[in-house]
Amino acid sequence: MKVFNLRCPLGHVFEGWFASDAALEQQQSQGWLSCPMCNSHEIVKGLSAPHLARKSNSIPAAAPATPASSAAAAAQSGSAPGSAPPSQASHPLSDAQRLQQAWLELSRQVIANTDDVGSDFADLARQMHEGEVDVRPIRGTATPQEQRALADDGIDVLPLLLPEASKHRLQ
Repeated sequence: MKVFNLRCPLGHVFEGWFASDAALEQQQSQGWLSCPMCNSHEIVKGLSAPHLARKSNSIPAAAPATPASSAAAAAQSGSAPGSAPPSQASHPLSDAQRLQQAWLELSRQVIANTDDVGSDFADLARQMHEGEVDVRPIRGTATPQEQRALADDGIDVLPLLLPEASKHRLQ
């Protein structure tokens, strides 16, 4: 498997796993690749560091740290021993990647805790506001005119652009 860093025109960075370079090119040419944040199909391959597999019987380059030296190193770095997985420690996330990850997690929570009412959103929000139906957390779509009419009637709604990746789990 090859792991590539992929990027859309809006700067969203994400990983893609492919059997080969040819598999990436095939999926890209057929329009199967899309950004999990904005659903753009204009995906480019970024720089990726190679992953070198090691034999299980190979000798490690450095001797394993003792608990005392591990704690001392953690104290100097300002973190607790074992606080970050090795992959994160060797490849820290950028501010943009942390923000993208947080937004994706938050949007997944919104989706998990709301009912998708689709284009019935404005009508149902109005019915809840007027006490015709029980109030519950909903999400859906509304035209700009419907949004203005709700606001004019004192019905508070919050427009959210939910990333496509938050609507389903990849694994």
